[in-house]
Amino acid sequence: MTTATGARQGVPDPASDPEASVFPRGCPSRTVMEELANKWVMLVLLALRDSDYRFNALRRRVEGVSEKMLSQTLQTLERDGMLTRHVRTAIPPCVEYSITPLGAKIADRLRGLVDLVEASVTTVFAARDAYDARRP
Repeated sequence: MTTATGARQGVPDPASDPEASVFPRGCPSRTVMEELANKWVMLVLLALRDSDYRFNALRRRVEGVSEKMLSQTLQTLERDGMLTRHVRTAIPPCVEYSITPLGAKIADRLRGLVDLVEASVTTVFAARDAYDARRP
């Protein structure tokens, strides 16, 4: 249930609580962080940042995701207000997904993280090799 201000009853509002942080177990932002840490969520947001997609085109874009997992991921992102689902009346029916302003803000931050990871992959693999060489 939500209050007149839009806050969920019984859930603290992190924006108005200076003590709010993802570190306490009960912080509501932690559940959102858990969802965003999912690789399929990240990849779908990044794909939709670049273009709107129909389901099968998005599945081809995000290689390796199953139909079931993509469907669940899209539902999660739609529920969280990060994408919208547009149904076009046609034969056959056409469903297209597009990113919302909130989803775009998050995807922009994720893009920065992905750029850093891609630029650092050689260093990471060298560190892994060095670590593995030290282990018996």
